[in-house]
Amino acid sequence: MKRISALILLNLAVSLLLSGCWSRRELNDLAIAVAAGVDKVGDRYRLSVQVAIPGQVASKKAGSSQAPATLYTAEGDTLFEAARRMTQISPRKIYFPHLRVFLIGESMARQGIAEILDFLLRDHEFRTDFFLVVTRGVTAEETLKIMTPLETIPANKLFNSLQTAAKAWSPSKAVTLDELINDLIKEGKHPVLTGLEISGDRNIGQTKENILNIYTPSQLQYSGLAVFKLDKLIGWLDEKDSRGYRFLIGEVKSSVGFERCKNQGKVVLEILKTNTKTKGKIVDSRPEMDIKVYVEANVASVECRGLDLTKPETITELETRMEEKVTGLLESVIAKVQKEYKVDIFGFGEVLRRSHPRVWAKMKEDWNEYYFPNLKTHIQVDYTIRRNGTTGNSFLNELKE
Repeated sequence: MKRISALILLNLAVSLLLSGCWSRRELNDLAIAVAAGVDKVGDRYRLSVQVAIPGQVASKKAGSSQAPATLYTAEGDTLFEAARRMTQISPRKIYFPHLRVFLIGESMARQGIAEILDFLLRDHEFRTDFFLVVTRGVTAEETLKIMTPLETIPANKLFNSLQTAAKAWSPSKAVTLDELINDLIKEGKHPVLTGLEISGDRNIGQTKENILNIYTPSQLQYSGLAVFKLDKLIGWLDEKDSRGYRFLIGEVKSSVGFERCKNQGKVVLEILKTNTKTKGKIVDSRPEMDIKVYVEANVASVECRGLDLTKPETITELETRMEEKVTGLLESVIAKVQKEYKVDIFGFGEVLRRSHPRVWAKMKEDWNEYYFPNLKTHIQVDYTIRRNGTTGNSFLNELKE
């Protein structure tokens, strides 16, 4: 009996130490943020938050007059203050753990984003798996007002589109908060972020008219890569240079390329996978980089006549020409960044630090100002065509004038 009484008392004592669900919050009391963006207005931050409307998203009724999401905007001397000021207009507390994408206005990015990133990393409500992008030629607030077809919530469109483009089309790069901060604190690498712009009529894009017809007058479109020097935006890479950048850092998983035929038309190639290996070395007290890029591809389509794909020499010639083309692409983007921006976004300094730590210790202070702009690179591309698709020679060879 004494033993039973002791166990009961022990259970009662332990139950008093349990906190229970003291911090729980009901779903009806929260506004689920799916996207957010920040712009600089003078010395103040303007925070815009796109909030999903659960009733509209879950509703199976067609023709609802209400949008599936709403936008709240507030200003403050700090980003945290702007977030709290939003309670003055939102009937519910903004809840950030389900954030899909965070937009940084171009003017804000040029002034520096370190303070913003510290808030996003430090606040316990933010997870680190959302994507960060820079709006191009438009504010983050304007971008979050655009209505999108197919994905009723614009934030889902932005997230899914960037994730798909990064895998299937090489110029875009999906960057999470952790990845961005890691690039910022590395001594031998500067970060890049994908750019986002509004194409078409912005005014119509903010209305439901934008999604009522097959043709969408205004669209959100990813465009190029934003180049940063530490935490400040200093310029942009166009689509061609963005593809070269991603080849150099070994992130191209799938893409499309082509080579012109000798007479007329093109041979289109589907890139299946790539692998890039970069090694640093010291030659005559100067750093140099050996870059080897391995590409595997299939023939996707043939738009020219007279090309015999059954001959091994035809494939060999095509591989050689593609190797020269990819090599030129990589040399071009390296030269542009060295000349115009003078910041190591490729991580060559990080490669040198790992292979020659003592040499790097002496060079790191002058790396971006002197060593990187004058860095000599040796590029070798191995382009292999595996298959010709589901057919051999094109039927175009059989057509007669």
